Formats: sequence, structure tokens, C-alpha cells
Amino acid sequence: MTGEVIVVGGGVSGLTTAVVLAERGHRVRVWTREPAELTTSSVAGGLWWPYRIEPKEQVARWAVESLGVYEEYAADPGTTGVRLVGGVLAGQGPGTLGPWAAAVAGLRAARTDELPAGHTEGVWARVPLVDMPVHLAWLRQRLRAAGGTVLTRTVTSLAEPLAAARTVVNCTGLGARELADDPGVRPVRGQLVLVENPGIEEWYSLVDDVESKSTYLLPQPGRLILGGTAEEDDWRTAPDPATAAEIVARCARRWPQVTGARVLDHRVGLRPARPAGVRIAAEPRPGGGLLVHNYGHGGAGVTVAWGCARAAAALVPPV
Repeated sequence: MTGEVIVVGGGVSGLTTAVVLAERGHRVRVWTREPAELTTSSVAGGLWWPYRIEPKEQVARWAVESLGVYEEYAADPGTTGVRLVGGVLAGQGPGTLGPWAAAVAGLRAARTDELPAGHTEGVWARVPLVDMPVHLAWLRQRLRAAGGTVLTRTVTSLAEPLAAARTVVNCTGLGARELADDPGVRPVRGQLVLVENPGIEEWYSLVDDVESKSTYLLPQPGRLILGGTAEEDDWRTAPDPATAAEIVARCARRWPQVTGARVLDHRVGLRPARPAGVRIAAEPRPGGGLLVHNYGHGGAGVTVAWGCARAAAALVPPV
């Protein structure tokens, strides 16, 4: 046993947890199956908003805690990838949101002129919008600055890291289905289309927590992200051309300026949904080892990353 902490998983949850632990004085290694730019987190649109994640009361607490962190990082968006961007969620009023909404400064009912065609109700809010490739690279850099390391390594059993470190934190997302023997973890497939931005500066969303199709626009530096889908139990990772065409058509119907925008790329990510909710728990192991779980973040891994990371890190004995 080395006495180090091994975090398994190199997405936003794994890297954030690793940073929290390293900055608390732990010697941290991250084992990741793939580089950060190939993880599900890198595909994420990056909008801070609780979406397809349970349990709601704990999620509200984790989301608000993360919101405060992102608001600080938005002071240096070129480095952290975090900006505060105004936008509209159509189809719901402020009263339909969870308790987290009270923490969003300036959140209000949207004006009629702010709503997309066909909607009479909505919410306007300025919230974090995270450029995920930039943010993930920054997290890795921050981890290295705190003395942590990242190793590309495929794990077939959590017994492997437990043989190398006294404490292991499982942030494997969808991989927890097999590694943690948790069949409740299921994929919710999300497909996106990246296009040249025709001048849209605010985000828009018509997302519904239960529908398999959604319509949203997220302006990121150098691109506009069009979404999307939420296809449960769909393991396909290749973009579907017909789905891409539907996404562009749905967005263009609501925002005509998108029509004809040059397509830059297609992305697919599998959200790690867990109907039982996020699992943050500690399992003592034979011989004095400790396995900590932090997975099941559904469609809101970015939204709760720092709150969940701190909750998981609190289960690790201090240095």
C-alpha cells in the first residue's frame, strides 16, 4: 500500500474530486481510461443547470455550492473556461424550479420579447456556461500544480487500484455499472451539433426532463452548440446523421438565424443516469482500505461537480 489516493475516472467529476483531495494535502493519482478530451464530460454543453439528476434536495445543495465556485472562476474565463452567460429556459416559470433557484442572482420570469416563438412562459437567468475542453485541461493543470498525476490506464476491476492505494475514489460514471456492480446505472445518449455562431450571445433551452428530444443553443467560444437528445438505454456513440438533421431543423424553426450555419462537428456523449440518484458513499475494505463512490450524476455532472467532489472528499480520512 502506498498511502496515496487513487481516483478512477478522468472526467469532470474525477478531476474535480482529485483537485479537492490534492489541495487538502493528499498524494493523488488519477487513473483514466481515456484522455480528458475523449470523456463524456468533454462532450457536455457545459451549462450549469440541474437536469436529469436525483435526489433533488441534495442536488440543490451540491448545485448551489458548485455555482459559487464557478462564479469565482468566471473572473478569468480564458484560463478556467467558465463564463457567466444570460439565457432563457422556455416553457417553465420561476415557481416550477427547485430550491436551488433562490441562489441564482437575478433569476426572473422571462419577458415576452425574450421567449422563442410559440412560448408564453419562461425563466431568464445568468448562470455559468463552461467551455468543457478548456475547463478539463485547466483542472488537470491545477491537479499537477497540487502534486497530483494523471495516468491513462484501463481498469477492469476496482480491486486493481485498491491493490495499489489504501484509498480509492470511484468516479467512473457509466463505467460504475460494471465496476461497482450497479446495474441501475444506465446511459442516456446525448447528441449535439456544433456550428459556426451566426451571432447568438445568450443560451436558450426548451429542455424537458422526460422527453427524448430537446432544443437548445449554447454559445461557446468559436462555436454554437445545438442540441439535443436524451435517449435512454441507448449505447450508440457514433453520431446519427438523421438525428443531427432533426436537431438543426428544430433549432432553426425556433431561431431562424441558425439556418445555413456551417457545421463544424458532431458530438455524442452517454450521460451516466442512475434512477436511485447520485451515489456518494464509503465502503471500508478488508485490511483497512477504503473505497469511496462518486457517480450517477446523470445530465448534471458539471452542475454538481464541486459540491459532490467536496462531499466525496469528506469521506476520505484527512492527512
